[in-house]
Amino acid sequence: MRDPEPADGGTPQTVPAAVNSLGAEPSAYLRQHAGNPVHWRPFGDEAFAFAAARDVPVFLSIGYAACHWCHVMAHESFEDQATADFLNAHFVAVKVDREERPDVDTVYMAATQAISGEGGWPMSVFLLPDGRAFHAGTYFPPRQMPGRPSFRQVLEAVVDAWQDRRGTVEQNAATLARGLAASQPVSAVQLDRPPEPIGPALLSGAVEALAASEDPDAGGFGTAPKFPPSPVLEFLIRHAAVPTPDAPAGETGTAGAAKGMAGRALAAMSRSALFDQLDGGFARYSVARDWSVPHFEKMLYDNAQLLRVYVHWVRLGGTDEYPVAEAADVALRTAGWLLGSLGLASPGPTPSGAPAPAGAAPEALASSLDADTVVDGVHAEGASYLWAPAELAGLLGPDDGAAVSRLMNVHSRGTVTAEGSALHPARELSTAEAGLWERVRPVLLAARSHRPQPARDDKVVAGWNGLAVAALAEAGAVLERPELAAAAERIAEYLERVHWTAGTAGKPGTLVRVSHDGAARGIGGLLEDYAFCAEGLLALYSVTGRTRWFALAGDILAAACSRFAAAGVLTDTAGESAQVLNAQGGSASLDPFDGATPSGAAAFAGALLSHSALTGSAEYRSLAGNILELLPPLAVRAPRAAGWLLATAQAALAGPVEAAVAGPDTAERGALHRELLLSPSPGLVVAVQDASGPDTVPLLRGRGPAPDGSPQVFLCRGMVCELPVGSAAAVRERLATMVR
Repeated sequence: MRDPEPADGGTPQTVPAAVNSLGAEPSAYLRQHAGNPVHWRPFGDEAFAFAAARDVPVFLSIGYAACHWCHVMAHESFEDQATADFLNAHFVAVKVDREERPDVDTVYMAATQAISGEGGWPMSVFLLPDGRAFHAGTYFPPRQMPGRPSFRQVLEAVVDAWQDRRGTVEQNAATLARGLAASQPVSAVQLDRPPEPIGPALLSGAVEALAASEDPDAGGFGTAPKFPPSPVLEFLIRHAAVPTPDAPAGETGTAGAAKGMAGRALAAMSRSALFDQLDGGFARYSVARDWSVPHFEKMLYDNAQLLRVYVHWVRLGGTDEYPVAEAADVALRTAGWLLGSLGLASPGPTPSGAPAPAGAAPEALASSLDADTVVDGVHAEGASYLWAPAELAGLLGPDDGAAVSRLMNVHSRGTVTAEGSALHPARELSTAEAGLWERVRPVLLAARSHRPQPARDDKVVAGWNGLAVAALAEAGAVLERPELAAAAERIAEYLERVHWTAGTAGKPGTLVRVSHDGAARGIGGLLEDYAFCAEGLLALYSVTGRTRWFALAGDILAAACSRFAAAGVLTDTAGESAQVLNAQGGSASLDPFDGATPSGAAAFAGALLSHSALTGSAEYRSLAGNILELLPPLAVRAPRAAGWLLATAQAALAGPVEAAVAGPDTAERGALHRELLLSPSPGLVVAVQDASGPDTVPLLRGRGPAPDGSPQVFLCRGMVCELPVGSAAAVRERLATMVR
């Protein structure tokens, strides 16, 4: 194998021996490509140095394990020997899992959109050996199609440009990098001055802007493709819980509008094909406006966020159109799916070194289930989930089969394939219909379990597991399912044991983003990982009262401040790769917008607010306020992309309302604690005396039981407390006067 002819016409250089290097990677997506004839390498200095030594460009392919079109391009092109030979001869091929390296994905997605006007996965980017992009696209077919060249044509054109027009290629790369630097969505957050306060009018204006883009008939916002707007729904639920100048909480005005929009979206999604009506859990998105045709991958980050949102809807009290009982059922089934389908029982060796016993409870959560199912060697999107009327009749009998076909919108003409449809009622079920469905659901689920199943990506992402810790802990508290809170604790223990390295004197700890088989691998955590883990641990502390989780959250936040805000400038990354910095013009960035997950900056602000309310830290509250200064330009202009900033701002405006639960661990204290956990107040934080050890939470210092030894609650603002109360009714009444 030889390099391309050099541009100066000299003698070509022999290519050093190379092989596919993905077999031992923690990412399932990368390991899926380990058998390709392409000589893939993981993203890193070694790959780019190899390209520089060979004087060839880098071909960067970005995707993820559950991506349907990633599988298609892999089969068509990366498994083809002739295509692989050309790639190996003329490029250094680098494969990236966007879930493992969102910092890489974000930068090169911006480059792809700037170059091609489109974005998505698989992403195909051509780079200089220093990481700067000069050409890009998404999916390229094996043969030319109208308006889209074949992959081989693209490769040959890039090689021609590299050989014959190198100066132009390098100039284009430099121009693009400068353009990406200039188009960063925000300037650096100013951390060295008092923050400007955010007023209620800004948040009410965001609700009005969201109402203008709502799809009131089908629920949600905009048109197809439709993604679950989880951060926006969290904001709307928080806004609905707070009285506004024009109305009481959740009744009319923007509070009522917020509650209506949230309820319509939650109802529509849970009654649609987006929600797995048999086994629970939500698909990534719908390609149809009415949520009837899902894109079938099921992601941890979506389901963790949605579980928490549905639990918060239950806590808010629901509406007649979307009642609490229905939302609670969706939440429980989503939690069950998370633990049953993504749960990893003792990944790798247990702390003692012994293997995990059979049937052991999950200790961490995998990343996703694939969109595709491999049937007879062919990737078929959604094949595990589709039904035809004849199949239902064969399993259930002609009468029940016909009734379920009508109920679940399964017709002779399929909604997804020619004959296959995803089950969904698209409306609230009557009592009789619900009875029929509960009777046949186990039969259909058992039959589906015998079909080929989608693959699971077993990598453990710290931040996404942090999202799940918060959701499972609060679900356990609100839905009175202590086993869910216990599951949250097991995941937190895994994160502490595997992903976290405690700091030493004068040196903060570190969090690793990804683990596989019980071992941490790859880059340090990004801002979102630190923020989501801290948020989850603080929620877990509020539910369990175990101060170890409060302490760990504090350590993680301190490490995040040191890693991402040490120089007075907040960034999403800590410069993990020089190539990424080169691609975006040499400086790290901060993105305030939500993507598939909430903005890392917004989540960091939320965790800082909660921690400051428990500790009285003016520094952390000020830092959160500095971050929230990102919001005013976005609140009305782009509220759908700033949901978590809006939700955090709502919490900042409503709080802090601090609740300290003191006294012996009795049933009476449990009732007081539960009353607090059922409050929808977005500014409320809860501290509980830990029966297992000394109180280390500043909010609890000096708080004790009533003179008769009974438990009581101290309700405070800014660490200044009112007289304590000793009954759930009194807690509820006092909280109602403190919500604002």
